[in-house]
Amino acid sequence: MSNIKSLFRKKAISTNTDNISLDTASKDNDPTNTPANTSANTPIEQTRWNGWGNININKKVSPHGAKLIKSHIGKTKKLNSVSLAQVLKTVPKSRLPAALTKLDTVSIDNEVRLRHARGQSFPDWIAMHGGDFEVFPDGVAFPESTADVETLLKLASEHDLIVIPFGGGTSVAGHINPQKGSRPVLTIAMSKMAQLIDLDVESQIATFGAGTQGPAVEAQLDAHGYRLGHYPQSWELSTLGGWIAARSSGQQSLGYGRIEQMFAGGTLVTPQGVLNIADIPASAAGPDLREMMMGTEGRAGIFTEVKMRVQSQPEEELFKVAFLPNWEAGKEVLRQAVQKNIRLSMLRLSNAVETDAHLHLGTTPSQFMAISTYLKARGLSSDKVMLTYGVSGDKAQNKLALTQFNKLLKQQNSVTGKLTDIMGNIWAHGRFKFPYLRGTLWEKGIMVDTFETATNWNRIDEQMQQMQEAVQNALADEGENVMAFTHISHVYKQGASLYTTYFFRAAKDHTTTLKRWQKIKHAASLSLANGTATISHQHGVGRDHAPYLAAEKGELGIQVTHDMLKSLDPEQRMNPGVLIKN
Repeated sequence: MSNIKSLFRKKAISTNTDNISLDTASKDNDPTNTPANTSANTPIEQTRWNGWGNININKKVSPHGAKLIKSHIGKTKKLNSVSLAQVLKTVPKSRLPAALTKLDTVSIDNEVRLRHARGQSFPDWIAMHGGDFEVFPDGVAFPESTADVETLLKLASEHDLIVIPFGGGTSVAGHINPQKGSRPVLTIAMSKMAQLIDLDVESQIATFGAGTQGPAVEAQLDAHGYRLGHYPQSWELSTLGGWIAARSSGQQSLGYGRIEQMFAGGTLVTPQGVLNIADIPASAAGPDLREMMMGTEGRAGIFTEVKMRVQSQPEEELFKVAFLPNWEAGKEVLRQAVQKNIRLSMLRLSNAVETDAHLHLGTTPSQFMAISTYLKARGLSSDKVMLTYGVSGDKAQNKLALTQFNKLLKQQNSVTGKLTDIMGNIWAHGRFKFPYLRGTLWEKGIMVDTFETATNWNRIDEQMQQMQEAVQNALADEGENVMAFTHISHVYKQGASLYTTYFFRAAKDHTTTLKRWQKIKHAASLSLANGTATISHQHGVGRDHAPYLAAEKGELGIQVTHDMLKSLDPEQRMNPGVLIKN
């Protein structure tokens, strides 16, 4: 552990070491609750080696919430978990040449290599708890400048290495996992390039090191009165470079935009040289290199410095909840709101099953009873849906937006008020906590995973039905039930995203449990690979989604992508197998 600490001597994020519970709606002070709390990335020794996030943060599951899940999937039994010491014994000797191991920026420490071998996908969790990592990087580099990255890629070419870019290690699609092969693997971790480099106040362009994590982005901007406003579920640990490489979308994308609206330009180090993308506001000068390099998932090169479009901190930010009679009513409110340009920062609609789950999982027993009784008295049945919405701006703008939106809600017989807004407070204070729940449920033998897509408004209902049926029936041959629910979390004039969460029972061992997940994942992916929905709206492609990408891009589209990537990486040593198979 001493080697790890020497590599990461940075200012630590201040954290509340108390356990975080689903029934603490607004009283905890955990740093992941609010978007401005630190100027440094989370030190790696403060993160779990075999799960999500800060070792000092846990998330309890309410008894009535766990009972609800088990009523769908049956009784569960916990899988065993190996220790860190056991896994460290399996790390093989590094194959890196001396030219790399002699560099101050490169570590071949076994624990450092272990902590950079896996992400946060379900197969990664199986590997981390079961102990079978399969392959480890041969070394991990921690560059501090663009020049350092150039040197590393030059040495990788001279010594025929595979290179894997590493941001926050939050991938849920297999982006950062080294594969078996004869060539040594060098993972390049960007955690030391994590500072605000420049702030052009007049143009509102902030230049950052690409390894800056979400909390550090917002803290450094907040010191100057600015905000980026990109809040993916992984915000606590994920990085600017990762967001750009995987075309991320934040929870308030309706107000702040997706990452493509925020990314203005920057520096990409490729095996063929440095590509500088100018931060011009708009251009008709041929294909947009900025757009071309986003979503390349480490195949084209490594972002080192990125220029982001920022804005002033809002005067006011509010999150509220309304309940509507059914899915159709809620969907109509969302569609009209976005097509009428009502100035909201976010819209999120849970279907009836997810609404019931949120009411169970996100409340104390007394809150659950009070809200349930109130909604029933207002005439809402089991078909009710929960709509979470937010505003962010000056008070006059927010007041106008809420007035306009409330008219839409009233037209669909919504139920709103102080009692329903309890759920809005719960969401706001736990918005980055869901990944911690995964670990809590794992300890109970409840397996959980997610997948997401986007499609046009006229296909939303059909697509959601296909997705949920595919997942729920995936383990029918084993007599196993799968609980699934879905929400819309990003809306556009043309359509919206669909995000599905599912739960299933752990099997007798890790291998069999992984096979269950593979069945569900394949069924879910086939339900998306139809040419009218995307295989990924916000998680990227990685290795897990690559086999299904052709249905969306077409054979010619895959070939164009392949040729573009090969022009920047002719030896194909950058993250091979990610995004496209070759």
